[in-house]
Amino acid sequence: MRPRVVDMTIDWNSELVEQLDWHWQNFLRPRLDGLTDDEYLWEPVGGCWNVRPRGTSTAPIAAGGGDFTIDFAMPEPQPAPVTTIAWRLGHIIVGVLGMRAASHFDAPAMNYETFPYAGTAAEALAQLDTVYAAWRDGVRGLGADGLARPCGPAEGPYAEHSLAALVLHINREVLHHGAEVLLLRDLYRSRA
Repeated sequence: MRPRVVDMTIDWNSELVEQLDWHWQNFLRPRLDGLTDDEYLWEPVGGCWNVRPRGTSTAPIAAGGGDFTIDFAMPEPQPAPVTTIAWRLGHIIVGVLGMRAASHFDAPAMNYETFPYAGTAAEALAQLDTVYAAWRDGVRGLGADGLARPCGPAEGPYAEHSLAALVLHINREVLHHGAEVLLLRDLYRSRA
């Protein structure tokens, strides 16, 4: 009997895309449907960082280029304030997905200082869907050579790391912060 030969060729590009996209399509994004404005801006404890109408923040930094800004401080206080759904979505939209899609996949430029943060849940979810699609489609088009190339200067001290390492990092970030958002939704629903 001849030994069976198993093809161990792995399409790492597809695996990396599908790791996040499966979670996005089957868990995270469906559970964001129905997010209300009250939930989006809800502050579960005093002193939260949030997205606020321009001129109303008490944080050391109120970043943003539109009618709403996001609370910030540099350096971040220890411990950092609890953040709202709005703040966490703003972070995913700008810092996790948007800036990276702009740096690596020719998506529109984005930064914390000039981004027009959403004042409503529907607007935030539309922004989230847009930057997620740009990131996912960009990663999908990398191929083996693209995954192996260095990140470059956009990633600062991680410039020499591979784009594959960045993709894994972004996958972790979206999973992590997405789970935080969903936990806040659970707490909002269950509040006394």
